[in-house]
Order: sequence, then structure tokens, then C-alpha cells
Amino acid sequence: MALSELYTEYNRVWIPDAQDVWKSAEIRKDFKYGDDTLHLLLEDGTVLLYPLDSAAPQLPHLRNPDILVGENDLTALSYLHEPAVLHNLKVRFVDSKIIYTYCGIILVAVNPYKQLHIYGDAVIHAYSGQNMGDMDPHIFAVAEEAYKQMARNNKNQSIIVSGESGAGKTVSARYAMRYFAVVSKSGSKTHVEDKVLASNPITEAIGNAKTTRNDNSSRFGKYTEISFDRRYQIIGANMRTYLLEKSRVVFQSERERNYHIFYQMCACADQPEFKSLRLLSADKFRYTCMGGEIEIDGVDDRKDMAETRTTFSLLGLKEDFQSDIFKVLAGILHLGNVEIRHVGGDRSSISSSDPHLAAFCELLSVKSEGLCRWLCHRRIVMVTETVVKPVPKKRAVNARDALAKQIYAHLFDCVISKINAALQVPGKLHTFIGVLDIYGFETFEINSFEQFCINYANEKLQQQFNLHVFKLEQEEYMKEDIPWTLIDFYDNQPVIDLIEAKMGILDLLDEECLFPQGTDQNWLQKLYNYLKENPFFEKPRLSNEAFVIQHFADKVEYQCKGFLEKNRDMLYEELIDIMRTSTFPLLASFFREDEKSVAGMKGIKVRPARPGVKPANKQFRTTVGDKFRDSLYLLMETLNATTPHYVRCIKPNEEKLQFEYDSKRVVQQLRACGVLETIHISAQSYPSRWTYVEFYSRYSILMTQQEVGLNDKKQTCKTVLQRLIQDSNQYKFGRTKIFFRAGQVAYLEKLRLDRLRGACVTIQKHVRAWSQRRKYQRMRLAAITIQLYIRGQKTIRKTVSAAALKQGWAALVIQRRWRGYRMQQIYQVVQLATVTIQAFTRGWTARKRFRKMVAEQKAMILQKYARAWLARRRFQTMRRLVMNVQLSFRVQQLRKKVEEQTKENNGLLERLTGLSTAHAHSTDKLQSLQTQLSKSANERTALEEREKKNKEDASQAMAQLQKEMDKLIQEKETLEKKHVESGQELKDSLDQIKTTLQEDMEKEERLRKIAENNIEIQREDHEKEVEVLKEEIRKLKEERNRLQRQLEEGGQANTDLQEQVIQLTKHVKVIPELRKELHNLQTQRNELDKKMKEQSEQTRAKVSVITRQLLGGIVEEELLLRMTQDGPDPSYEVEDLLTAFDGLQKATRVLDTHHKQQREGYDSQLESLQFKVEHVQNENNQLQKLFNEKSNITDSIRQEVARLNTENMVLPELKQQVSELLRQKQELEVHLEEQTRELTEEMEEISSQHQKKIEEDVSHRRLVELKAAELEQEKKELERNVDELEEANEHLKRQHQAESDAKVRLSQEASRLTAENMDFEEQLDMKDRQIKKLLNQIKSIKTSDKEKHTPIPSIPKEYHGMLEYNREDESRLIQNLILDLKPRGVVVNMIPGLAANILFMCVRHADYLNDGAKLKSLMNAVINGIKKVITDHHTDFEVLSFWLSNTYHMLNCLKQYSGEEEFMKQNTEKQNKNCLQNFDLSEHRQILSDLAIRIYQKFITVIEKALTPMIVPGMLEHESLQGFSSMKPTGFRKRSNSVCEDTEAFTISSILQQLSLFHITVSQHSMEPELIKQVVRQQFYLVGATTLNNILLRKDMCSCRKGMQIRCNISYLEEWLKDKDMQGSSAIDTLKPLSQAAWLLQVNKSTEEDAKEIIEQCTELNPVQIVKILNSYTPIDDFEKRVAPSFVRKVQALQQDREGSTQLMLDTQYRFQVTFPFCSSSQALEALQLPSSLRLNFLSRI
Repeated sequence: MALSELYTEYNRVWIPDAQDVWKSAEIRKDFKYGDDTLHLLLEDGTVLLYPLDSAAPQLPHLRNPDILVGENDLTALSYLHEPAVLHNLKVRFVDSKIIYTYCGIILVAVNPYKQLHIYGDAVIHAYSGQNMGDMDPHIFAVAEEAYKQMARNNKNQSIIVSGESGAGKTVSARYAMRYFAVVSKSGSKTHVEDKVLASNPITEAIGNAKTTRNDNSSRFGKYTEISFDRRYQIIGANMRTYLLEKSRVVFQSERERNYHIFYQMCACADQPEFKSLRLLSADKFRYTCMGGEIEIDGVDDRKDMAETRTTFSLLGLKEDFQSDIFKVLAGILHLGNVEIRHVGGDRSSISSSDPHLAAFCELLSVKSEGLCRWLCHRRIVMVTETVVKPVPKKRAVNARDALAKQIYAHLFDCVISKINAALQVPGKLHTFIGVLDIYGFETFEINSFEQFCINYANEKLQQQFNLHVFKLEQEEYMKEDIPWTLIDFYDNQPVIDLIEAKMGILDLLDEECLFPQGTDQNWLQKLYNYLKENPFFEKPRLSNEAFVIQHFADKVEYQCKGFLEKNRDMLYEELIDIMRTSTFPLLASFFREDEKSVAGMKGIKVRPARPGVKPANKQFRTTVGDKFRDSLYLLMETLNATTPHYVRCIKPNEEKLQFEYDSKRVVQQLRACGVLETIHISAQSYPSRWTYVEFYSRYSILMTQQEVGLNDKKQTCKTVLQRLIQDSNQYKFGRTKIFFRAGQVAYLEKLRLDRLRGACVTIQKHVRAWSQRRKYQRMRLAAITIQLYIRGQKTIRKTVSAAALKQGWAALVIQRRWRGYRMQQIYQVVQLATVTIQAFTRGWTARKRFRKMVAEQKAMILQKYARAWLARRRFQTMRRLVMNVQLSFRVQQLRKKVEEQTKENNGLLERLTGLSTAHAHSTDKLQSLQTQLSKSANERTALEEREKKNKEDASQAMAQLQKEMDKLIQEKETLEKKHVESGQELKDSLDQIKTTLQEDMEKEERLRKIAENNIEIQREDHEKEVEVLKEEIRKLKEERNRLQRQLEEGGQANTDLQEQVIQLTKHVKVIPELRKELHNLQTQRNELDKKMKEQSEQTRAKVSVITRQLLGGIVEEELLLRMTQDGPDPSYEVEDLLTAFDGLQKATRVLDTHHKQQREGYDSQLESLQFKVEHVQNENNQLQKLFNEKSNITDSIRQEVARLNTENMVLPELKQQVSELLRQKQELEVHLEEQTRELTEEMEEISSQHQKKIEEDVSHRRLVELKAAELEQEKKELERNVDELEEANEHLKRQHQAESDAKVRLSQEASRLTAENMDFEEQLDMKDRQIKKLLNQIKSIKTSDKEKHTPIPSIPKEYHGMLEYNREDESRLIQNLILDLKPRGVVVNMIPGLAANILFMCVRHADYLNDGAKLKSLMNAVINGIKKVITDHHTDFEVLSFWLSNTYHMLNCLKQYSGEEEFMKQNTEKQNKNCLQNFDLSEHRQILSDLAIRIYQKFITVIEKALTPMIVPGMLEHESLQGFSSMKPTGFRKRSNSVCEDTEAFTISSILQQLSLFHITVSQHSMEPELIKQVVRQQFYLVGATTLNNILLRKDMCSCRKGMQIRCNISYLEEWLKDKDMQGSSAIDTLKPLSQAAWLLQVNKSTEEDAKEIIEQCTELNPVQIVKILNSYTPIDDFEKRVAPSFVRKVQALQQDREGSTQLMLDTQYRFQVTFPFCSSSQALEALQLPSSLRLNFLSRI
């Protein structure tokens, strides 16, 4: 179809406008070829006749349909031209607040002059891994495409960011580098990503400045290479800089500033670090105050300085280097303030006392004399001599400024080289991504050398861009098998040749710079002469000091003034020598570089694209233009070797207003940055490209019934297109796409709209006809009804006369009167009957109520007395029960006392055994002493003389001792009497206790019988209560008598209570008497203790005197030491003396104990021993019973075997086994008899030893009396007593040791007995197994006689829920049960938590054995094994699910069987018995809980990894509503070159299947329902967050139909939750933000009520998200309306006071806190069987 045929009525066009560049108009009349005017209607309502040339009409540009406006890609527009591009950008920027738009391979970024919420880490993660066409345009999408192509193709990439000053180039480049830093986190300790980002503040401080267009304008070009290793992680970076604007150091235009670093230093001049630099405020330095503005609104230079210094430190630049940099910068400021005076003529001078000169020389260590001299003089070298010539003030100032510029340029290069060195990290470079932040095309009122170089660089970049676009178009055509036709596009090679070719502008400029006397005018004249024939070079008409170049973007006029000076960039050799001789190392290094290499390459050694001319001497140095040309060649070589990606930054207005759009400024930049050239190239070919599926879904409405019925959609599309568009040149069929010429999509949209409009008209026609027909039928029916009534009325009037009417009326009156009379009579009769019935009824009800009240009153009286009687009965029964309980409690207390007495008797028995051993030792010592005395008899003769001398003293001492011995004998006799009496009392008391115990037992039996009788009586009472009540009702007549009796009973009760009170008062009075008696007994005991202490002290003194005389003080010291050691305890002194002299140790111990313990004696010990013997005999009897049962079983088996032997003689092996069992049984019986015999012998030995001890004590007393008769016997007795006193302390120690040893022996004996019992039980188990084998053999033999004989049932075993294993089998347990266990096993899935239960049963056995080391080793091995499994299988969903479930079960087992009450509430009695007894595993529970959390996190990560790829295709892209398309195919190209063609198409069913798979797996592993709910909640949150984030980042998904699709998908998820019975998991609540977003897409968005409703309903969405959805709302059809900006502003106004998050994206990495609720298990551990498939045969059940 020809393009001119589209100029029909109602279509819209674009016409030029002086104010808005282009404005829209609507065609009011169809255009026909030959018309000279076009009838248009402007948007303001005015009619315009647009003039045309009838011969060759230049028709205005057609406007795209509204359905195509606001597209993400400008090349997707049907009509590609300048007004369409300008309008699309305006709609996106102003109405939708979207700053990014694609234009083919270019990303157009419009500066919003506002901080947006689209650059967070969540947005970065959302774009990571996405194809470039899948999401809304973004700088992150370009960065992701570059990163993906680098990783997939192993090819270097470049991102070229260009634009005017203030368009946002630096920010865009910074965000691109931030994206790479976040996506490619290396995790190394070098933090190279942070260093790459930290380099930006430094380069901005020393390379950016405020201009009239931008507050942070980059005054240099920068190409940053970010290096990656083979894992595509950042390992370093390198920076190249281009064309630093050095002139800004010494000159700034009005309202501009110098570089930021100078103002930052001046702002921090008062800080201690900068005091030595002698800095002033910025308005005091000439180099910082030229522009008139020293501050920027909203910028804190002091704060920026702190950030700059921080980034210096982060990059590893030391404080010394930083201070050197600041010294150089301060020196430059002071140098600018050096005053140069005019002396006269052509002379100038500098004062030596200039403070700024002194500061400069001091800071940079430069000689001030030489600097003053060579700033004002110049050396001229001639052939024969050298002349020093003074220079005028102007040239001296130029020399000063040149020196300042040169120092700053060297400093800039040095800092860049240091940054590059800091960004280099050890590692091999694999690939890199370069980010080029370079100046865009510039044109000002006055354009100089800098603008010339900038525009020259942009010409080169534009040429490279055009070739790349042309190449991509050719590749697309070849890929789709479409014939390639040559496209004519603008080639700027002639302009580039004009600048850089031989005899070009740069060549002529370098040639003029070679002449010492060369001037700008001479160079300009050469340009006029040599280039006047070039069509791209012009001479201005009104100026002889400028030239014009026709660039690709626009004509630019350059002023030639200053070109030569800036190109030379010369500094006098004398000043260089002065700088070189400075003692400041940094400054001297700047100027030594000129000797080594050609300066000006920005610290980067490069190989020029072509060899340069080597200078013959120092005067022929390389010019700035030549340097820039070489660096530009190197840059182009780098870009040509990489895959480029383009970002064009646009400045929307000059005033820096937020979201303001100036069409004039924007269209200038679009022309300059190459966007329109891309549009031109695309428009010449086939700009609109749709896939067959998109075309079919969009234009199926234009297909016929036969075409829709075809199965091949591709062929259907071809057939439809051939029918709709006759000219086959307007479209081409590719392999996967259909290519359309410009305007054809608009034509198809027109046809579609016409078809829809026709369908709407047809529908309206039929609806209106139906409504009119229905309305007509109702009117017709109403008319017929009216006619019916009117005709009836007429008929009546014709047939009825006046007389008939009167008769009829009279009849009616008579009927009325008669009927009234009859009704009156009937009423009266009914009224009378009613009154009568009411009277009788009311009387009957009143009597009934009265009788009821009387009955209730009597019943209340009866109830009162009955309840009183019942209360008394209940009180009496309760009192009896309480008495029974008290009696039982007292019996239990008596039993406990008896047990305590038996325990104490056991202790006394152990002490008696210790004393017996001590007595045996003493007898041995006596024998040794007798031998020593026999030896001493030989020495007696030698000692007789000494004895004679001491005889008198000894006789006196002996007399005294005799007296004392007599006293002691008397006291001994008294003590013996007391002992006999106390023994008799103890015997009597024991007899009484026995009798009382027997009585108590009898009482207890009686009480039990009474309690049983009481229970029976209560039952009978309950049964007889009804009868009693009846009897009491009969006896109401005797009420007074009963009341009197009750009063008498109450009096008796009162008297009883008074008697009880009297008895209690008596008891209270007795209590102080008992206390007095206790006090008297205590005082008596204290007096006895004092007497005993005094006697012991006297005897000790006398014994010490005797021992000194006899033994010379040797034994005395040891005795005194022992006595002093035991001195503080008076009870021990008494015991020692009594054991030494009387052997009455037991009596003193009885006196020291409590008054109650004195009544106990040796008989109680015998009784305790008897009790113990009885206890042992009972145990033996029980064991005997067990063996009797076993013997009965064996006898039965033996009988059965004998019977079988008689029947069948083929069982010799069976006989042997039976005999072996009998033999083992006999051995066990013998063993038990021996054990009982040993126990009885031990008890007899203990009793005999006790009797021997008593007899020895008696004999000991007799020996003491006999030895007291004679002196020699007294000596021996005293020596023996001394020895015994020495050993007394040892006896005490031995006694404690014996007690401890006895305890140890008892514990050992107990453990031995338990082990023996366990062995017996194991033997019994073995016998049971053998019996089972025998029974099986018997069954196999008796297969023929099953009906005659029944087998003997086996006795079931009782297991304790424990598994025994050896320590060496621990590794096998972990290997088989944890490391090698497969989650898919049948046994594992059938028994929930099998592994956890087995492990816990092993833990229980270690706790049962009280083996802490084994338990700790097992728990550590289990935890380490689980950690190893989840580490080795961290991506295996089933393994993680299995061990999460088992770890949770293990944790529950440790809680359930811990013995803590809160976890035992739901346990059975058997489970409570199985609780852990010896160890507290709370620490291991905490470790297991942490491990479970770790497994849960890995588990969720695996789920997210599997679910994430399905969410966006299934929830957003899939059309779940059949026949209801929510897709808006607009010919958008899949721009990514790294897209995988074969990708699986996911649907909502895929998501549901994956969720079901997860649910089935966790259910098979018996995971707790609460934990499953938490997992599902996390999954649903991921689905909701990911879907909502994509809605917020995809404008094409924000439509009403898409909202319906999302709501439908959410309903599927709700149904899934309902099917799984998880409505209460709060998982659906996580989808509320998504559900509200879907509702927001469907709701009306026009009135203020709609805005209020949106605020009320969208509570889960924050204001930023609501506004983003409203701005992104995109109609699918022309019938839908866009959201007006005024409505968005209303919503924003209503949300001003609303608090909430300002984040645009939801955090998909958010994790809900997991909890592990305790759930009691009903699994009986003792019933658990070990499957053979687990290979755990080394475990045995206990």
C-alpha cells in the first residue's frame, strides 16, 4: 500500500512549529493526488490549510497510532522520523517519568535532575541474568548485556557514554561500573571492586568542575578498562584519560569554577593537616575567584574533601603522598597570586618579598631567585652567542600560567598512574569491559581549540557507530535469510579527512607551530588557501579570524585565536630546569619524565597507530594536536577490537528543572548524538519486525474463518499478509520474523481498528435494536391493556340502566346491613365464650402457679436439709479419707525412717569392719612390741641404775596414776552400767518399734479395708440417696423432732470441737516442757563433754610426763602432733581416749548423736542385716521364679522333644541342643545358689566379726586391769596405749577411707551385678532365639500334623528402646546411616524419622551406661556427619529435605526425652520411663538447632534456584486466560545478542507442578506440617516479590488485561493451597502486594474518588510503587485510556502524609525467620525394628 493512501480522514500528522519544533494535527479531508492543500484541525481547535506542491507534494509526517506511543524502543514505531522520536521521548519522560529509552542499539538516557529509586542493589539483581529486551530500558540492562556477551563469547566489550555537559555521562558511567562491581563479586580480600568505585571521587575532584551547564562537569575524557579473570570476576582496572582542560586552572568564565579539589582544600584550610600550606579562602586566590562563584548550591566542599581523603586511603595511597599532592596544589594557588609588575618598556619584575612567591618556593622547594628571573626573562640561543632578553608583563603572566598548567597536568597524570597501580591485582587478565566517559559534540558562541578536538573525537566515534549499526543490520538480514540491499547512510569520512589528512587542518597547524614567528592569522590564511575547495570547510562572511566546519551534527564556527599557543603548550626551558632541580621529589619527577619519554600520554605507554615524526631537537616537540590524534587512534583501535554498546545522555532543559522537557534542546542533542541517524538507517530498510506468534495473536481478528482453521500459523500469517497488503515489497518473510516497511504496521493497526470499530457498530446495532424492540413490545402491551379497560367501560355504560343501578345499590345496602348484624351476633357469642375460657384458664393457671410455688417452697426446705445431711456425710467421708491418707503417709514416713536406720546400720557395720581390721593391725603391733620388749630386757641391766634414780619419781607418779586409774575404773564401771542400761533400753525400744510396726501394718490393713468399705458405702449411699429422700419426705410430719435432734447433734459437735481445742491446748502446753527436757539433756551432754575433756587433758599431761621419762620425747612429739591435729574436735578426743583405755568407742559415738539415735543399738544392725538378707533372698526368689518359668518351658520343650523322639528318631541334633540348654540352666542355677550362699556367708561373717569385736573389747578391758597391777605391765600397757593413740588418727582416716572404699566397692558391685543381670538377660535372649529356632524346626517337622498338635506360643520380649553398639563401630554407624543413606529408599520413606530415631536410641544407650565420653563422641560424629552430607549435596533438594526432616526429628527426640516437664505433657508412661537419666544435652540441642537453620537456608536456596526461572514466564508472560490476550506485540526486537534460542516455555502449571513436587518430597520425608507451612510461605513470597519487581521494571506488563491474568494466576495458587490444606500458613498474605498491584491495573484511574479508593485499597504497596505502576500503565487497545499526569499528581498528593518504605523493589533475598516448634512424637522406640537394608547388623536391641 502506498504511503500517500494513508492520508485519510481522522488520521493525524506532524507539522513544523517554531515553538515546539513539531505539533500534531488531524486530517479533516482525504488527500487526493493533485491537491494543493491539506485540510487539518489543530489540537487547539483551529483549522489549518496546509499548503502542498501539487506536482510533487511534500506531505507532512504521519503520526503513529496511540497504541504505539511510549514504546521502549524507538525503532519499534511504525513511522520512524524526527517528530515521532521526539514525541515518544516526551511521553515517556514527562508523562511516565521514564528516563531510559532504546533506539536500536543505543540507550537514550534523559537527565531527570532528580534522584530516582531505580538504582538499588535489588534492581541490579533483577536485571542480572536477564536478556536486554525482556526488561524496561536501563543502564543496568546495557551493562548486563556487555557482561553476558563477554562471558559467553569471551570477547572484550566497550560501553561508550557520550553527551553534552550536564547530560549525566559521569553518573551513567558510574552506575555501569557499580553494576559490574556488584554482579562480579570476587569475594577476595583485595576488595578490588570497592577500589574501582572509589576511584570516581578522586577523578571527579581533580578532573571535574562547575560550568554554566553542569555543576559537576567532567573536563577530560576517560576510558576505564575493568579487567576480569576466567571466572569473570573483577581482578583490576586501568584508566586512560584524554584532553584534560588545562586552561581551566588559570582561567574560568563567568559563573564557572576551577577544579573541585582547590575549593575543597580552601574549605579545610583551618584543619591542622592544612595549616602548613598557608591556604586562604577561595575568594582570596586569583585562580579560584575568576568566575565569581566559589560555592555550589547543595555541595559541601568540606565534606567532599573528607570523602576524597577517604578514597585516597582506600586505594592505598599513603598519607605522605597525599600531603605531597596537597602541597603541589597549594603551590599552584600561591603561584597564581604572585604579582608581576610592569617596570617600563617591555620589562617586568617580581618582588622578592612577595609572600605568595615565598610560599610557593617553600612548599615546592624551589629557589625563588631563579624563578623570579626566568619568569620575567627569556634566553635566546643564537649561533654565536646566547642572549637573555626581558619579557613584558603579558608574556611573563603567560609564562606563570603555563607553568601552573604544566604542573597541574603532570600532577593529574601522576594521580591517575597511582590509581592504576592501586587497581592492579595479581592475576591473569582474561577479558575486559571498557567504559568510555567522553565529551559529546559541543558548539558554543565562542569555540576554540578544545571544542575542535572534542568535535574531532566525536566525528571518529560517529563513524565507528555508523559502521557498527550498518554491520548489525546486515547480520540481522542474513540471519533471517532476507535479501540484503545497500542502504544509503551518511558517511563522515570527508570531514575526518579534512581534519587529519595530509595538508589537513591539524597538519597545517603543526606546520605553523614549527615556525618561531608563526601566528594564528598565518595559519588561518593557509587554511583559506588550501581548503577553500573543500565542501565541508567554509569561510565566514563577516569575520577574518574564524573558520567553519560542516560536522555530522551541525556547522560550527571556530575562532582561530589561541590555537597555536594551545597546540604548542610550551614552557620555557629555564623554568623546566628550575623545577627539575627542586629538592621536592614529586615535583622533580614531573619534569624528569620529559627526558625519558614523550610526555602527554597520561601515564599510559601506547603504540601510536602510525609512526610520528621524531623531533630534531628540543624545539621540535610533539604538539597537543598530534598527541591527541595518536591517543584517539589508540582508542579507536581498542573500540574496534571490542563489541561496543552505546549510551547517549540527553539534557532536557538548560534550567536543570526536574522532568521538564525542552523540545528544541532535545532535538539538537538527538541530531548531534547519532540517534536520528540510527532512525534514518532503520527507516530505510524494514524497521518493524514481528515474530509470527506476535503477528498471529495481534491480527487474528483480520483473518477469515478458513485462515484461522489452518494449523500452520506461519503459513496463515503469510496468507493474511498477501491478502491485506498487495505490494510484496512492503514486507518480507524471514525465518522467525516478518519485516515491515515504515507505515505498514500503522496500516495494519488501521485495518484492525476499522474491524473492531465495525464489530462495535454491529454489536451496538443489534443491542440497540433489541432494546428498542423490547421497549416497543412493552408499549404495545400497555396500549392493549388500556384499550381493553376503555372498551369494557364503554360496554358497561351501554348495557346498564339507572333503575338497575338503583336496585343494585339497594341490594348492596341490605347485604351490608344484614352481614353487619350477623357478624355482630357472632362476635358477641365468641366474645362471651372467650371471656369464659379466659376466666377458667386464668384461674387454672393461678392455682397451678400457687401449687407450684408451695411445692417449690417445700422442695427448697427439703433440699436445704437434704443438702445439709449430704454435706455432713461428705464431710465425714472426707475426714475418714483424710485420716486414711494421714495414716498411709505416716506409715510411709515410718518406712522411710526404717530405711534410714538400715542405711545407718549399714554404715555402722562398715565402721565395725574397719575397727576389726584396725584391731588386727594393733595385735600385730603388740606382737612386734613384745619382741622389742624381749630385746629391751637385755638392756634392762644397763638401765637399772637409771631406774633406781627415777624409782622414787616413778613411784610417786605411779601412785598418782594408781589413784587416777581407780577413778577411771570407777568411771568405767559407771559407763558400763550405763552402756548395759542403754543396750537394754535399745532392745526394749526395738521391741516396741517392732510391735508398733506390726500394729501399724495391721492398722494399715484395717484402714485399707475401711477405705474399701467406705468406697462401697459411698456407692451404696449414692444408690440410696433417692430412697432416703423419699423417706424424709414421708417424715415431714416429724420435722420439729428432727430439728431438735439436729440442734442436739450440733451441741455435741460443738462439745467435740471444744474438747479437741482443749487437747490441742494441752499439746501446746506440753511442747515447752518437751523443749525444756531437750534443753536439759543438751546441758547434761555438754557437762559430760566438759568432764570428759578435763579427764582427757589430765591423762594426756600425765601420759606425756611418763613418755618423756621412758622414751626420751621421741614418741611424745609425734603423739602431740597427732593430738594437736585432732584437737579441735572434742568428740574425736573422747573417742581416742576411750579406744586407748576402755575400747568404748561405740558408746561415745552414741552419746554424740541425737537423743533419738541413742535409743538405737546393735540389735537394729542385726535387724538391718536381716532385712538385707531378706531383700537378697527376695531377689533370689524372683530370679528363681524366672528360672523356674524357664525350667517349666524347657521341661515342656523336653517333653515335646521326648514325644517327638518317640515318634521320630531323626533328631540327634535337637537332643544335643536341648541337653545343652539344660546344662546351661543347671549352671545358672548353680551360679545363683553360689551367689546366695556367698551373700549368706558374708552376712554371717559380718555378724561373727561383730560378736568377736564385742568379745575382744571385753577381753581388752580385762587386760588393762591386769596390767595396771604391776609396773612392768603398766609400762607395756602405756607403750601400747601410746601406739594406739598414735594410730587413732590413722584409724579415723582409715575409717573415712574404708567408707569411701566401701562405697566404691558397693558401686562396683552394683555395676557388676547390673552387668551380670544384663548378661543374664542376653543369655535369656539367646535362649529365646534358640527356642525360636527349635520351634521353627519343630514346625517344619510337624507340617503334616498341624491339625493334631498346636505349637507352643513364644513369650514376647520386652525391649527398652535402646540400641547397643561398640565404640569401634561408631564410624560404621555414621557411614551407613548418614553418609551412605539414600533419601529415596522405601524403608526410609515408610518410617518417618527413622534415621533420627535410630541415632537417638544409640544416644539413650550411652546415657543408660552413664558413659559421657561415648555420648559426646557419638553426638559430635552425628553433627559432623550431617554437616558433611549437606556440604557434599548442597544442591540436592531431596538430600536437604531428608536431613532437614531428620534433624528436626532428632531435635524433637532430645526435647521429648529430656525429662523437662514442658516437653513431657503428651508423653505416654512408657515414653516417660525412656527419658534420659544421666546427661543434660541442652548444648547439643542448641547445636542441632543451628544446624537445622543452616540446612533450612540451603534448602530454601535450592528451591529458589529451581523456582526463579519459572516465575516471570509463568506468572506474567503466559496467557492463562484462554482466548483473552494481554500481550501487546509492537514489533519490538529482541536486542540481546546473547539470547539462547532454545529456551523452555514455562506456564503457571509449571510453577504449580514444581510446588507440588516440593510438597510431595517434603511430605514423603515426614517433615512437620508447621515447617512445611514456613517453606511454602517463603516460596510464595519469592513468587510474589519476583513478579511484582518485574511488573515495576516492565512497562509492557502494566495493562488492564495483564492485571486480570495475574489475578487469575493468583487464584490458581490459592486453589493449590486449598488442595494442600494450607490455608492457615499465611502464605497467601505474602501475595497481597502482587494482588493489589493487579487490582491497581484493573481499577478505574480518572476521578478523585478513584484516587482515594486506590490509597485505601493499596495498603501493601508503598507510594513509590503505586506511582511507578500508574506511570507505567500502558493501554493494549485504542479503546483504553492512559493515566493522566494530573491523576498521578492527585495520588501523590494523597500519599504525602503516608509513611512507608521508599524502596521501589521488594527484596527477593529476604528470609522469614524460621522456627522449629516442638511436636511430640507418638513413635514407640521399643517397637522400632532395624531394616536389614540399612546394614546395621552390628547394632543390637536392648
